Amino acid sequence: MAASKKAVLGPLVGAVDQGTSSTRFLVFNSKTAELLSHHQVEIKQEFPREGWVEQDPKEILHSVYECIEKTCEKLGQLNIDISNIKAIGVSNQRETTVVWDKLTGEPLYNAVVWLDLRTQSTVENLSKRIPGNNNFVKSKTGLPLSTYFSAVKLRWLLDNVRKVQKAVEEKRALFGTIDSWLIWSLTGGANGGVHCTDVTNASRTMLFNIHSLEWDKELCEFFGIPMEILPNVRSSSEIYGLMKAGALEGVPISGCLGDQSAALVGQMCFQDGQAKNTYGTGCFLLCNTGHKCVFSDHGLLTTVAYKLGRDKPVYYALEGSVAIAGAVIRWLRDNLGIIQSSEEIEKLAKEVGTSYGCYFVPAFSGLYAPYWEPSARGIICGLTQFTNKCHIAFAALEAVCFQTREILDAMNRDCGIPLSHLQVDGGMTSNKILMQLQADILYIPVVKPSMPETTALGAAMAAGAAEGVGVWSLEPEDLSAVTMERFEPQINAEESEIRYSTWKKAVMKSMGWVTTQSPESGIP
Repeated sequence: MAASKKAVLGPLVGAVDQGTSSTRFLVFNSKTAELLSHHQVEIKQEFPREGWVEQDPKEILHSVYECIEKTCEKLGQLNIDISNIKAIGVSNQRETTVVWDKLTGEPLYNAVVWLDLRTQSTVENLSKRIPGNNNFVKSKTGLPLSTYFSAVKLRWLLDNVRKVQKAVEEKRALFGTIDSWLIWSLTGGANGGVHCTDVTNASRTMLFNIHSLEWDKELCEFFGIPMEILPNVRSSSEIYGLMKAGALEGVPISGCLGDQSAALVGQMCFQDGQAKNTYGTGCFLLCNTGHKCVFSDHGLLTTVAYKLGRDKPVYYALEGSVAIAGAVIRWLRDNLGIIQSSEEIEKLAKEVGTSYGCYFVPAFSGLYAPYWEPSARGIICGLTQFTNKCHIAFAALEAVCFQTREILDAMNRDCGIPLSHLQVDGGMTSNKILMQLQADILYIPVVKPSMPETTALGAAMAAGAAEGVGVWSLEPEDLSAVTMERFEPQINAEESEIRYSTWKKAVMKSMGWVTTQSPESGIP
């Protein structure tokens, strides 16, 4: 019998999508943007103390290798030759901080996750040193001083972990966000691994000047960070190095974008004023502001959107960041046990079709945009004897939508031109009740691509378009048309407003719970 014929496809591009709750590897056809195969592995989150969130960098790395191997096996079963994979892009949870030993390749501590709150007292001490009339941190980085960003996490590691201090003294330590840890490890690790990051990830560290696009000496001195441990900053689309192991050995890694920037690219928001909202662990609304940095008066961040090539111009974005979106569903599953799987939330919510006056403010990590209120904590209010788990499930979905409305309102105020519709993506968008609720609460149509993996798609586009790879054209006429699903608002505007103003009342009640002196911030 003749050998089975391998399917002939154009060049393929792989994408590592390393998120807060899971790792995925996806393979796309670079000519049609069609998703051919993928594999996903959930990542363990560790909560060693109240407010602390950690992950094991080695588990993250192994999950990447596992997803690559399993996806390649699935491609083999589809008779697709993996030698057609011409490049790999990396997209990652941002801000999460890793310090490792460059001689052994071993992490010196767990990854401190973006949601982690242990640095609140570090933040308070640092903020006393910023002059009121010259917030140089915000003007250089576009970011408010918050536990969210990498610099304070790195400061905490340098202050509290002896292994990290020693490695820095002995010039063995390397710092990176998850993209850097993965690229360094995948390109050889201790044997010649490439220590780099891209401008989008660098812009989330609080050590990076978003105007000059380089590490800032004054910021590094302010946070007390030795510059020699920082990765080299590159564009989001160029060949960084080659895969040194596994099924895809020798394939170039040539795209790198923080997950929210990757989703902006994957949603093809290349024009000034185009925006997308991603529903993942958190919720992130980004609006492309073109070549100019726009500073917000309403609690949004100014951040680097992308720079798709060494000689290409940089684009900026305004960002509304919400800490807890999908994470509230995982909490209902893992902590309360009222659902067995995340998909079940839709079924519970459908049973009642209303939260019946119950409001859930999931301020587990304080409140991010537009409040930046670290003292807030989660509350469920408006409970009666009538309330059951279905109402709480519905209120959790509403919370995601109300939080999106708050950042959308801020975005409209900052931009002056209200968005006429909202482009959405991310894991939670498969929940139809959530999408309809979102349209009702925003009172504008919500538009979702039929292929929801836009984060991975963005990383694949950056990798495939890189100089020296050149298999993916980003010219407007070559970008494939995307089929969309639309959700139109179905309730009246007045009802929408009443629900929203009650939500705001609930948010006020969530604030001011924690002071630095609270037991949770002390080390037992």
